[in-house]
Amino acid sequence: MLRFVGKTLINAVAIWVAAVFVNGIALTAGDWQRKAITVVLVALIFGVVNFAIKPIVKLFSLPLFLLTLGLITFVINALMLWLTSWASGKLNLDFHVSGFMPALIGSLIISIVAWALHLAFDGKD
Repeated sequence: MLRFVGKTLINAVAIWVAAVFVNGIALTAGDWQRKAITVVLVALIFGVVNFAIKPIVKLFSLPLFLLTLGLITFVINALMLWLTSWASGKLNLDFHVSGFMPALIGSLIISIVAWALHLAFDGKD
């Protein structure tokens, strides 16, 4: 359970960083407390999307994965972020990704920040 909470918080920080640095990714909640709650909820949705839908998409895109030597993974990650934005909109959360290019750049930033935070806070020695 603690590992799940840690991963969710790391994803929340990574999503927040992407929202700050990428034009086209908007986190429009009011004050910082509301933004923090919103970004944690978005991170939960992002985790569910990556857990439930991403493996299916990767399975069906296996030929493209082989053809592009894995570069299709960037596109899949962008689509997962875009799907997270859509689901967040359905739940009336103040998070929106306005197109594919912001989703692609945002997914790259989220991947890099999450990777760095996992390295920094990994409990293994």
